[in-house]
Amino acid sequence: MKQIPIRLLKNALEHVANTHQVEIDPNLVLKSVERTRDISHGDFASNIAMMTARNFKSNPRAVAEMLIEAIGEQPEIAKIEIAGPGFINFTFKPEIHHQELGKVLNDGPKYGHNNEGNGEKVQIEFVSANPTGPLHVGHGRGAAVGDSIARVLEANGYDLTREFYYNDAGAQIDNLAASVKSRIDGITPEDSAWPEDGYRGEYIIDIANSYLAKESITADDREITASGDKENIQDIRNFAVAYLRREQDLDLKAFDINFDVYFLESSLYQDGAVDKVVNRLIENGKTFEEDGALWLRTTDYGDDKDRVMRKKEGGYTYFVPDVAYHEKKWDRGFKFVINEQGADHHGTISRVRAGLQALDVGIPQGWPEYVLHQMVMVLRDGQEVKISKRAGSYVTLRDLIDEVGKDATRYFLAARNPDSQLQFDIDLALSQSSDNPVYYIQYAHARICSILAERERRGNAFDPTFAIKNLDKLTMVQEYKLMRTLSTFGEIVITAGNNRAPHLIANYLQDLAADVHSYYNAKDDAGNAVRILTEDEDQKGLQDAKLYLLMAAKQVLANGLDLLGLSAPTKM
Repeated sequence: MKQIPIRLLKNALEHVANTHQVEIDPNLVLKSVERTRDISHGDFASNIAMMTARNFKSNPRAVAEMLIEAIGEQPEIAKIEIAGPGFINFTFKPEIHHQELGKVLNDGPKYGHNNEGNGEKVQIEFVSANPTGPLHVGHGRGAAVGDSIARVLEANGYDLTREFYYNDAGAQIDNLAASVKSRIDGITPEDSAWPEDGYRGEYIIDIANSYLAKESITADDREITASGDKENIQDIRNFAVAYLRREQDLDLKAFDINFDVYFLESSLYQDGAVDKVVNRLIENGKTFEEDGALWLRTTDYGDDKDRVMRKKEGGYTYFVPDVAYHEKKWDRGFKFVINEQGADHHGTISRVRAGLQALDVGIPQGWPEYVLHQMVMVLRDGQEVKISKRAGSYVTLRDLIDEVGKDATRYFLAARNPDSQLQFDIDLALSQSSDNPVYYIQYAHARICSILAERERRGNAFDPTFAIKNLDKLTMVQEYKLMRTLSTFGEIVITAGNNRAPHLIANYLQDLAADVHSYYNAKDDAGNAVRILTEDEDQKGLQDAKLYLLMAAKQVLANGLDLLGLSAPTKM
């Protein structure tokens, strides 16, 4: 619907500019049109007259008058008014809102979807946890945000590939193996022989017992059976990694997160990709040796200092395999790549991008794109919850799912801008009240379902064609507000996709739920509750029009919940 005032204003601006022999880009209109917050100001407002008044050497209200005259009468518009210093307010005819209701019900689950992406391939990497322990709540935020971004981009017509990068090589895996070996040998974290950087959670005991029992583990790409050999550290290492990969996979399935690709860091060493990247950087003259270490000239690409690639004691620093990994992404044909990661990865961005630029293989500056999320603080009874018995040092994602459910966990972790720190209030997530946003939204959907179920129970036939003929009877303010909010959904989906901001979907759903509940609780001028269902034959036209509106609201609520990976319950 936003395209209507944009089209009218672009044509009018072009006409007025030509008439006055003024050069103005009509596309300025695109940034000038916004939904009005106050329904008394109509449906849309534009400040284009204020933006262009200087070009016309006139005052904004005079420019607004010229533009309105150029627009003239239009079949979609009830009225166009000038407000304040020169805003142009558009009010649609009611039938435009009615037509949008029909579009909602005709498109069904695809309402709000578009083809902005035109099928472009997008690879989004998220979670990518080290297989050294259960997923923590920070990984959960990455999962909720990353998957929601993917869902929103799919709704915008992009072809998504979800990828999980397993950091299954390096010192942290050595520490994992040493920790499991210590438990096998009967050493506990309280003993002086415990590894200095060992993992202390009870899950290490589970891995050790499983290894000694010679159990078999099926991970996403392999099956491994423990040898039970207490002295074979490589066997212990391989089994521990597979065990935790399986555990993380189960956590993600409980969170309704699925990946198309699982990529192993270890494969980059096995196929020589890391050495190949290092050799090319050396050949390109982008490295130097100092103090026995090999350095990359990252300052040539805007970094604040050059970075070590190969340490003097041997072994590559952690960003080097990341460069090799991202070159593979590029070679696999992904020109549009998003990495959703924790804010602690901020320092890695410039190094990875510098390494990719230094390869000189055509990768553009600023590639890949990053979305970083801030930390999560978990609260219970107003106090921070810091540890899980199973993990030993942090709150696990499974803890939250088990306690408050998948839907509440996903919603709370995705409902804030990733840039902002998040307080996850367990008590709020468990509450069945309007204070709990996910309950409030899902209850709006369930409430509509109960009305529709009651209609069927009464044997009250519903004829959509009859309902459409009676939509002009929807004259309540609450009905107009609900129709306005419904028609905004498509614009929100585009904005959320363009800004990688699924929290905008969450905010929208709260607004839509508020309009649904307000409509359900509406009263007439005498203070009597306005009922949806009626046995009065003279009111059947109005009843069916109301049901038509609520069915559209139900569909949009379900579509928005799906973009966040949440269910749309029919009963609560």
